[in-house]
Amino acid sequence: MKLTKNRTVLVILLALCLCLALTACGSPAPQSAPAEAAPEVPAVPEEPEIELPKKEEAVIDPQLPVRVMTLNGSTGFGMAQLMNASEAGEASLNYSFSVETDASNVTAALVNGDCDIAALPTNAAAALYNKTGGKVQVLSLNTRGVLYLVTDGSVTVESFADLDGQTVYAPAQNPSFIFSYLCRANGVSVTVDNSYAQPAELSAAAAAGEVSIAVLPEPILTVTRSQNPELQVALDLTAEWDKVAQPGTLVQGCVVVRTDFAAAHPSEVARFLEEYGRSVAFLSEDTPAAAQMIEQTGIFAKAAVAEKAIARCNICFVTGAEMKEELAAFLQIMFDTAPNSIGGALPGDDFYCILG
Repeated sequence: MKLTKNRTVLVILLALCLCLALTACGSPAPQSAPAEAAPEVPAVPEEPEIELPKKEEAVIDPQLPVRVMTLNGSTGFGMAQLMNASEAGEASLNYSFSVETDASNVTAALVNGDCDIAALPTNAAAALYNKTGGKVQVLSLNTRGVLYLVTDGSVTVESFADLDGQTVYAPAQNPSFIFSYLCRANGVSVTVDNSYAQPAELSAAAAAGEVSIAVLPEPILTVTRSQNPELQVALDLTAEWDKVAQPGTLVQGCVVVRTDFAAAHPSEVARFLEEYGRSVAFLSEDTPAAAQMIEQTGIFAKAAVAEKAIARCNICFVTGAEMKEELAAFLQIMFDTAPNSIGGALPGDDFYCILG
């Protein structure tokens, strides 16, 4: 009986062991398959930073002598502040300035190499280019129209039509050529009298009441009217020009450079233009101070007169393609009106110094 009981217990134990063994050897619980690794994308190499070459600043020789001449009157007004800065040691170039009353002195100095840069009437600049075979170039325009028609009150003039059949006194050369063109463009017949060839001579005659109708430039006009209050400005010839020609092309003054000097010293010429441009701008920024400088530098005798006249002198600073367009249009009209006034031929493209 006892054996039977033990055998029964043994059977139960063996059964339990068998169950445990089956459990232990069973299949493992299913596991998620490992995610397939994404294909490795090669890294894009960073582009090296490209250093663009810096634009080299123009090298300026501060010791290079730069000889500048200008005429007295409105053609030279824009030079006053630069002349003042040079005298004070505040300009960046080694300038020497001189003021002349006769354009022939300036042109002679340009021809013989005693002058590098000069302010001249535009027709004189073109004539000098033609005379010397291109030894001068124009750098900038500095004066538009400065001419006005005045009357003593004995004749009423409100338009060019009122001038038909009249005698008008005008200084010789450019003032007469410009006025003659305007008469033709307006279809009127006028006798242009050059008895008083120089503006100062005509100013004296108008102040004395010796002429009834005259063409006078600023700033002499302001002086004349102060001496004869009866004189009235009847026509602004710049405004009249703009009615019959391309507006803005009545350009009477410019700055020129010797061609050889510009070729040899382009950086210095560019710097001059920068400083000259600021000098022109000063006229409107501080007119009273500019007028004082105009007197101090000998460009005009009286600061008070210059201050009153500046607004009517149409001082400008025009360079580059715009300069070429405006001056070429003016010279074409002058060539059609009086070819000899610009030297008998239109200047070539190399007359215009356009800096890059």
